[in-house]
Amino acid sequence: MVQGIARFCTQVIHRFLPDPLIFAILLTIITFGMALGLTPNSPADLALMWGGGFWNLLAFAMQMALILVTGHALASSAPIKRGLTALASLARTPGQGIMLVAFLSACACAINWGFGLVLGAMFAREVARRVAGCDYRLLVASAYMGFLTWHGGFSGSVPLVAATKGNPMEATVGLIPVSATIFTGYNAFITIGLIVLLPVLARLMMPKPGEVVAIDPRLLEEAPVVERKLGPDATFAERLEESRLLSIVVAAFTVAYLAVRTSRTGFNLDINTVNLVFLAVGMLLHKTPMAYARAVGGAAKGAAGILIQFPFYAGIQALMDHSGLAGIITKWFVDIATPQTFDLLTFLSSALINFAVPSGGGHWVVQGPFVMPAAQTLGTDLGRAAMAIAYGEAWTNMAQPFWALPALAIAGLGVRDIMGYCVTAMLFSGVVFVVGLMVF
Repeated sequence: MVQGIARFCTQVIHRFLPDPLIFAILLTIITFGMALGLTPNSPADLALMWGGGFWNLLAFAMQMALILVTGHALASSAPIKRGLTALASLARTPGQGIMLVAFLSACACAINWGFGLVLGAMFAREVARRVAGCDYRLLVASAYMGFLTWHGGFSGSVPLVAATKGNPMEATVGLIPVSATIFTGYNAFITIGLIVLLPVLARLMMPKPGEVVAIDPRLLEEAPVVERKLGPDATFAERLEESRLLSIVVAAFTVAYLAVRTSRTGFNLDINTVNLVFLAVGMLLHKTPMAYARAVGGAAKGAAGILIQFPFYAGIQALMDHSGLAGIITKWFVDIATPQTFDLLTFLSSALINFAVPSGGGHWVVQGPFVMPAAQTLGTDLGRAAMAIAYGEAWTNMAQPFWALPALAIAGLGVRDIMGYCVTAMLFSGVVFVVGLMVF
C-alpha cells in the first residue's frame, strides 16, 4: 500500500509540480490575490508590502547559503569522506541503506536542524556510492524526511523563542519554559515516534527493482584535488596561502570563542554556531586556507536556488504578516475551536500558513498573537498550543520545497525527484502528530 501511494504521489508531482522558483512566483501571485480579496488593503498597499519585505531574509539566505557551502566543503575533506564511508558500510542491502539514512537524518535534525539537513544529504550520497541497487531519489528523500523531527528537538525555533525574554508574546502570555514544550511526554512520543516510523516508512516506499533510479554517475566522480603542492621556488605569498598554521589559528580562535561564550551564556547550537564550526573544521581538515577556499568554490554553485528564491519568500511573508492575511486564516480556525479541538485546529492552520511562511520563527510572529490569547481564554495548555504551531510548520515542510533546497543542491537532484516520497511521509507522519497532540 505504502509503495503504491508513493508511486502515485511521485507520478502526480512529476507531472504538475513546477521548479521551486516557479512555485515561489505562483505562491506570490496567490498570496497577493488572497490579501487583496480578504483584507482592506489596496493593490498599491500590497505592492509596497511585498517590495518592502522582499529583502528581509538576506541574513537568513546568507546563513543557508553558508550552511550549504561549508557543509559541502566539509564533506569533501578526506577524513569526513572516510567517516561517511565507514558509516555507510554498515548497510549491506538497499533497504538497510535507506533505513539508515532516514534514521541518521531524523536523529541529527532532532539535535540541530541545520546540521541534520546537511549531514543527511551528504550521507545519502555516500550510501548511494557504497550500496548497489539503492534508489537515489528515495535516499535523498529519506534524508529530507528526517527534517520532520526538528521542532521537537533541541533547535526547535518556536519552543526556544517562546522561552526567550523579549519574544513578541512575552507581554501577553509570559515566557513558556522548555519544560512545558520540548521536555514533555507528548513531545517525546512525537519525536521518538517519528524517529522510529520514518526508517520503516522509507523502507516500505522502496520502488520495485525495475523502477529503481540509480545515482547519476557524474555525482560519483571524485571532486578535483584542492590541495596544492609547492615547489622549491614558491614565493613567500604562496607559502603563506598554503600554510597549515593559519588553519590551526582559525580553529583555535573558534574553540576559544565557543568556550568563552558557553561559560558566560550557556550552550546554544544555533545556525551561526553550526556554520562557524563547519567552516573551522573544514579549513582544518583541508589543511590550508586556500585549499579550503577552492573546496568552497566548488560547492558554491549549488547555492543558486537559495539566492534567487529566498527573496520571494521574504516578500510572501511580508504580505501575509503586514496585510493581516495570516491572522485572518488563523482566526478562521481559532474561532471554531473548542478546548478539545483547539490544538488540532492550531496545528492545521499552521500547516496551511506554512506554504506561504515556511519559517518556525515567522509562525510565532504571525500566529502567536491569535493562537496564544485564544489558548488562555479556552484554558488550554500554552506549551501545547505553541508546539501545535511548531508541529504544523514541520509537517507541511514535506510538501513545501523551501527547506529542501540545501539538501537538493548537495545531492544534485531536483525537487520533483523527491517530493512524491516526502508527501507520502507527510500523510503517514500526520497520524503521529495528531495522536501526540490529542491523546498524550
